[in-house]
Amino acid sequence: MVKPVVRVLDTTLRDGEQMPGLAFNSEQKLEIAMALDDLGVDIIEAGSAIISEGERDALKKLSRARLDAEICSFARGVKADIDAALECGVDSVHLVLPTSDLHLRYKLRKSRSQLKETAAEMARYALDHGLKVELSAEDGTRTAPSFLKEFFSVGVEEGVHRLCVCDTVGVMTPERMQELFLDLTRTFKLPIAVHCHNDFGLATANTLAAVRGGAQEVHVTVNGLGERAGNASLEEVVLSLHHFYKVGTNVDLKKLYRVSRLVERLAGLPIPPNKAVVGENAFSHESGIHTHGVLKHPLTYEPISPEVVGQRRKFVFGKHVGTSAIRNELRQMGLKPSEEQVKEIFNQVKRLGDRGKLVTDAEWRAIVDSVMGRSFEEILKLKELTVVSGNKITPTASVRLLVHEKEFTDSGVGVGPVDATINAIRKIVEGMSNIRLQEYHVDAISGGTDAMVNVVVKLTDGKRIITARGASGDIIMASVQAMLNGVNRLLWDKRLKGNAKRKI
Repeated sequence: MVKPVVRVLDTTLRDGEQMPGLAFNSEQKLEIAMALDDLGVDIIEAGSAIISEGERDALKKLSRARLDAEICSFARGVKADIDAALECGVDSVHLVLPTSDLHLRYKLRKSRSQLKETAAEMARYALDHGLKVELSAEDGTRTAPSFLKEFFSVGVEEGVHRLCVCDTVGVMTPERMQELFLDLTRTFKLPIAVHCHNDFGLATANTLAAVRGGAQEVHVTVNGLGERAGNASLEEVVLSLHHFYKVGTNVDLKKLYRVSRLVERLAGLPIPPNKAVVGENAFSHESGIHTHGVLKHPLTYEPISPEVVGQRRKFVFGKHVGTSAIRNELRQMGLKPSEEQVKEIFNQVKRLGDRGKLVTDAEWRAIVDSVMGRSFEEILKLKELTVVSGNKITPTASVRLLVHEKEFTDSGVGVGPVDATINAIRKIVEGMSNIRLQEYHVDAISGGTDAMVNVVVKLTDGKRIITARGASGDIIMASVQAMLNGVNRLLWDKRLKGNAKRKI
């Protein structure tokens, strides 16, 4: 068991939300905060109380939720920010003041001595009103080390609880970061935190280097959300601390993937498939050499077991597939293919992959059904679709589906005709089963006025995740095909396995 040593401050709801185009409402913030609390995060920087009434509403809800985590509000060096935080009933403020000469000259237009006076006054004001204070040096890594120490000394004299160095524009290297923290932790007895941005792709490495230099707290965001290139990624930092350095945190690693997916869904920002730790490809294998090795012993091509972070291993079928993966998957499906059938499935998958196609789960199963002589029944069929959209008209779709000769009709609205259509279908599907749309994207579009649109969706029934495709010259029909292909496959596979009661 790795002993907890480093505290984790998650700033997904503040710095992560500063990502352009991202905004959580108060209910979403509460849902994420509760998940972070369950994950074991020590401090949740839930927003900046001065921002808006909605932000204050969210902070108040989090403060009243009686979470184990400390609830923190970002605050500039002005009384209004601290007063707004006090109004929300938070436990602490992350008191942030710029310390580099660049910021002092062009942003604050203050001298170093004026900055120190402000820091002392604001720290004392917050402390006198019963708040914990983490004093943070914005652009601290571009601040002269001697002045950085002077600035922190002001906070120490006033009695702040923690100090923090911000690599605001991600310009540090791991070597320099470790040296800086070795120097600071020799000088100050208070816990010192590190806050890294990812402009050069070094946020995780710099955070780990700071811990090696003595940092006792790390600032992170789920999925690495944040301004510009983002912040240090929670999942990357805590897993690396545990795995490489045997430095513990209170974070439950098995819940990392679940929290990641929650934030992905609420943020509406798909996680890149090759994202470390939580990406869909992090434990996926297509190459025949790799799948053969993993089937023999997982550690041949996996650094850790996917279950450590709540992930699962997946074999992807495409042009690089090998027969070992095909045999294994067929066994998992309860099938006993002949060598000729394995070879035919192998060849068909290869041909599809050679055309530059992602072989979706629905297509894989269709190939297996065809070669193995298994029947497939289309459970859901489209009978009618009407879409209304135009200038100053809310896009609306009405859809009629046939299910075992019984008709289901519903409608939906959306930001566009495709969104409205998907919402209408989703309402019918979710009304008769537990299938949910998890992801939607346009996979490819050919050129020209008669362009073919290729839509791929990811659906889940709570136990499995399946990908399916639809292709058409009409993006709405391509979307409908993808949805129905995926839903039909999930329902049919469930019927074949007979492992759940059908709700239709």
